[in-house]
Amino acid sequence: MTPGCGGRAAHVVYRPILPARRGELEALGHLDAALAPTIAPILRLSDVDRLVVDAIGRMPLGLVPAVDTSDRPDLAEIDPARWGVPLMPVIGFADGDRRLTAHGVAARAYTGRAVVRLRLGQDRAGPDATTAAMERIWRYARLAPEQCDLLVDCGDVCCPADVRATEPRVRRVLDWARRHAWHSVSVVAGGMPPTPYRLPTDEPVRLDRWDWLLWQRLADLDVGFGDYGVTPATPGPELGGDRLPTVPYTADGAWWVYRWSRRGGRGDERVTDLCRTLVSAPHWAPAGAGFSWGDHEILRRARRVAGGGSATNWIAWSTSHHLAHVLDALRQPARDPARRPIPAPSRRGRTLRPRVTG
Repeated sequence: MTPGCGGRAAHVVYRPILPARRGELEALGHLDAALAPTIAPILRLSDVDRLVVDAIGRMPLGLVPAVDTSDRPDLAEIDPARWGVPLMPVIGFADGDRRLTAHGVAARAYTGRAVVRLRLGQDRAGPDATTAAMERIWRYARLAPEQCDLLVDCGDVCCPADVRATEPRVRRVLDWARRHAWHSVSVVAGGMPPTPYRLPTDEPVRLDRWDWLLWQRLADLDVGFGDYGVTPATPGPELGGDRLPTVPYTADGAWWVYRWSRRGGRGDERVTDLCRTLVSAPHWAPAGAGFSWGDHEILRRARRVAGGGSATNWIAWSTSHHLAHVLDALRQPARDPARRPIPAPSRRGRTLRPRVTG
């Protein structure tokens, strides 16, 4: 759920942080219209062109993304307030006065709301200092707390130690958040390891979704869920960037990562073999091709109905399935409020937890 911190219940809303790239935008564009009001993606803009703006404008009715321009210092050149499409600005604690003013203009131009992104690893301050920083944001953006969705961004959470270290820090931040009447409060983390391209090839590899487990352990606080889709929170090489067909497939509590190099040098044959292996696996969606647009596209390749595609296509299919899987999981009956233990490493199948460095 996405209540205001302190128990005000609201409808289920999923808040993934996604790069504003062709693959992720295509997955969002193919989202079932009935699911559009239940997802509020945060799009990270490292670059922008007319194609990106057009793709945002073609989102399903009811889907209003938030746009994070923090990676671009030249805000004047990409001012979202001039795009003419419904969106919400993403406000950072480090934003300067001029940028905060521009964010406020963009918020009032469309929805009257904004997303405030508090990065757990970067925005370090005590509760009083954090409140002072927020008051500055509200003053320059001319927004009230009730117009802001708070996003507590934990960054990479890729192993049991990360979960144990992050949980108490999140609880302290959410303790502070109860001082204010937010429109909603969500916790976001990235569970995909920063080096997925180092995984073995020609066999599905199981990776635990530690971001999902972290959120389950916060169930008693009744906060919303967000993640980084099927990509790491730390920017790095794109999945499939080494030209090997790569499909991370989301399942309950885990990803199954398929990286295929077999069948010689013909890419289409490798993709066909990968997709055939996936659709015959026990973690293939029970609804099959009807579960999401991405599942439909994977089945088409398994049947050789279409070509193998590119890294952009593989990300699009994987993201499409991931979004549908998370939304389906969030619609399930209420979670057991008891604290969930961190599970021991699985002994079923090939399970890897690559070491996170840096």
